[in-house]
Amino acid sequence: MNHFNYRDNELYCEDVPLATIAREVGTPVYVYSRATLARHYLVFDQALSSLDHLICFSVKANSNLAVLRLLGNLGAGADIVSGGELYRVLRAGGDVRKIVFSGVGKTASEMREALRAGILIFNVESRDELVLLDRVAGEEGVRAPVAFRVNPDVDAETHPYISTGLKENKFGIPMAAAHEHYRFARTLSNIDIVGVDCHIGSQLTKTSPFADAIVRLNQLIQGLADDGFSIRYLDIGGGLGIPYGKEDEPEPPTPADYGQTVSAALAPLADLHLTVICEPGRVIAGNAGALVTRVLYRKSSEAKHFTVVDAAFNDLMRPALYGSFHPIRPVVHRDDRPVHVTDVVGPICESGDFLARDRELPEMESGELACVGAAGAYGFAMASNYNTRPRPAEVLVDGDRYAVVRRRETVEQLVDSESIPDFL
Repeated sequence: MNHFNYRDNELYCEDVPLATIAREVGTPVYVYSRATLARHYLVFDQALSSLDHLICFSVKANSNLAVLRLLGNLGAGADIVSGGELYRVLRAGGDVRKIVFSGVGKTASEMREALRAGILIFNVESRDELVLLDRVAGEEGVRAPVAFRVNPDVDAETHPYISTGLKENKFGIPMAAAHEHYRFARTLSNIDIVGVDCHIGSQLTKTSPFADAIVRLNQLIQGLADDGFSIRYLDIGGGLGIPYGKEDEPEPPTPADYGQTVSAALAPLADLHLTVICEPGRVIAGNAGALVTRVLYRKSSEAKHFTVVDAAFNDLMRPALYGSFHPIRPVVHRDDRPVHVTDVVGPICESGDFLARDRELPEMESGELACVGAAGAYGFAMASNYNTRPRPAEVLVDGDRYAVVRRRETVEQLVDSESIPDFL
């Protein structure tokens, strides 16, 4: 469910016409619905109500300060993968005791910042990382709370770029070596072993991979408990998929389906009284956001028809990077529009700059507005300045009002940190 709907043939976000935002803020512009963000978080939270749990929103999905503040106010923690994301969460007023630090390449300075902040857990991905974390924690005079990220070798059946739980992926440590790593960690004086972590991928459209991963973890966790480890947290990652509106796509499980699957898979560990940590991102933010763009030109070649818009793959990278599908519709609906097959492309000087290929769409004229849906996750967060293009503005809608929560960049800002040396 989302709050982007037509009223009298005009597309609204909640109670604000998208055309009003485009006119007053300009295009391209990302628009987020507060009501959708809140509803998705609360539905996901309710789905896990039978478990002692903590939801840590995946900051990489959407790191806008206003989004982080909104979710933090609802009770969410944060899953971070960089020192920059730690800074954002703290700047947004997030609860430091609800932050988990994931990622395969943490630096010593990032570890130090997180230790000083007092985060909940470091999800450690290698022995080398553990040794460095032990040294940094010793220098800081603290003990670092640690969970090993264990790779269960489960096929998430998703795009290979966002699959993270197979043995050939760069993430985590092999299941067979996990117990040995925990025993080694116990010999380090500045490490506090508190949990087990697992993440198998993103945009999952079945619950069975989650169940398979948890079942494979059960034996490890029980063995660790028998070996005297006090495991308090099980982080099962995120990855629940969302509908993108493609006709032949599988229907993703609901949060309720996910909650039932997770609860059943964890039943053998009930006596350990674990707190389950989840790291949803896309399922909360994806359909809560859209990218509004304006049609610049229409053109045809011998083989193709093109609709050229002012948004490009520097603004929304997913179609070019993953071949992903995003629904596109005119901001003003008309029944008399002819439907044609077109490529929706941007101004960037790359053939890979497209938002849609061979898409059946209502014909849109120059100057019209189009809405690219399901863009609230990994949309602006992955945007770049390629071709010296300032990144879009971001807007948060609340009922009949809206606020610009990130101003559009200027070309002056893009070159402000550059300089020309005296010898030129």
